[in-house]
Amino acid sequence: MTRTALFPGTFDPFTTGHASIVERALGLFDRVIIAIGYNPNKCSAESIDGRMDTIRRLYADDPRVEVAAYNGLTVDACRTHGAGWMVRGVRSVADFEYERNLADINRSISGIDTVVLFTTPELSFVSSSMVRELASHGHDITAYIPD
Repeated sequence: MTRTALFPGTFDPFTTGHASIVERALGLFDRVIIAIGYNPNKCSAESIDGRMDTIRRLYADDPRVEVAAYNGLTVDACRTHGAGWMVRGVRSVADFEYERNLADINRSISGIDTVVLFTTPELSFVSSSMVRELASHGHDITAYIPD
């Protein structure tokens, strides 16, 4: 049986921190689906299609990684894609509390468990919002975006 995990997020943009979580999740799961969620409460810098294309190019040589978009509850996306687990990255105590609450409600309504991977210390400050902010001011962001 294939162990499939869904790694949900807006990934606007997909950062080195996200790539680190995917790499580590591949050590635990046979298949990882990077699922880009549509969030009407967030103003995205890039379209979902653009983000999907960028991430697909990044993992084009790894058949264990898939990229999908979804709308609605993340647990429903898990079911749609046959994922038995959700993977989330945590950078701080504040992230942990937020993710713990989400994990509890998701398990309660679906039985799907969340695997939390702590960000490596050297990437703990990297966030999509930080990268967008730097880019908006013309700063070089190549160190924070996967090749």
